[in-house]
Amino acid sequence: MEFCMAIFRTLYAPLYFLVFLGSATLIISNGVSPAWLIPLFLGSVTVSLLAERIAPFDDCWNSSHGDSRRDIAHAVVNEGSILILVLLLPIIASFVPWPSVWPDAWPFWTQVVLAIIILDVGITLTHYASHRNALLWRFHAVHHSVRRMYGFNGFLKHPVHQLIEISIGALPWLLMGIPTDVAVVGTFAVVIQLQLQHSNVDMRIGLLRYVWAVAPVHRHHHLASETEGDVNFGLFLTIWDLLLGTGKFASSTHIRSGTVGLAGVVSYPETYLAQLTEPFRTRQPSHVTRPVRNEGQA
Repeated sequence: MEFCMAIFRTLYAPLYFLVFLGSATLIISNGVSPAWLIPLFLGSVTVSLLAERIAPFDDCWNSSHGDSRRDIAHAVVNEGSILILVLLLPIIASFVPWPSVWPDAWPFWTQVVLAIIILDVGITLTHYASHRNALLWRFHAVHHSVRRMYGFNGFLKHPVHQLIEISIGALPWLLMGIPTDVAVVGTFAVVIQLQLQHSNVDMRIGLLRYVWAVAPVHRHHHLASETEGDVNFGLFLTIWDLLLGTGKFASSTHIRSGTVGLAGVVSYPETYLAQLTEPFRTRQPSHVTRPVRNEGQA
C-alpha cells in the first residue's frame, strides 16, 4: 500500500497536467466544440478534490473553513470572465493594424507550448508587481487572504486583478495574432495549473521543482510573511523567479495550517461580496497594503 501511495504522490502532478491539457488539445485541434472543455474542467476539479483526500498534504486543509460557497463564487465569476475574454479575442484582434506573425504552421501542440510560455511571462511580471505596488496589492490581497491551500482556491482572485493580470499576460498573444483555438487551450492550461499550484495533494516532484511552479514550490509564496513569502511568483515556470532573484526551492513541508494568509492584518473579509468591496474601502490602521513579516512564523 505504501508503495502505491509513493507512486501516486510521484506521478499525480505530471499525469494530471498532461491528461487534462492533452485532452483539451485533442478536443480543440480536432475541431470539436469548445463547449466540451466545460465537462473537462469539472472533471479536473473532481479529480483534484478526490486526490486531496487520497494523499492529503495537510488534513486540516481538506476541511471547509466556511469558505466553500465563496470559493465557488470566485471560480464561477473568474473563469466565466476568462471565457468571455477568449471569445472576444477575434473581435479585439481585428483592431490590430498588422498581419499575424504567429507561427501557425507549427504543430498545434508546439503552438500551445509557445502560448503558455508567452502568457507566463506577462502574468508572472504582473504578479510580481502586485506585491510591490500598493494599489495592485489591494486587489491581489484577496487571493492571499486564504487560510488553507487546496486546488479549487487557485481560482480565488478579485475580478479586477484577474482582468489586469490576464490582459497583460494575453497582450502579446493579441499583438502576435494568436489563433483562437490555440488561445482557448492556453487558457485552459491556466485552469489546470492553478489547481496544481494550490493543491493539497502531498505530491513529490523531485527535481521538477526547479522548473515547474506547482504546490511544493508555490506554498512558499503563501506564507504569512513579507520576507518569507515574497518568492516564487511564476505561474507555470520557475525560470522567471530565477531571473528576478525570487526563486526558493527548499522543502515546503513545514508550511501547514496556520502559516498561510495575510500577516499583520487583524481581520480580512471572508464572504464573496465583502471581498469584492474591500479594495475600495478606506484602510483602517489595523490593515496593511501588503504582507508584513510575522516574527512568529518560520
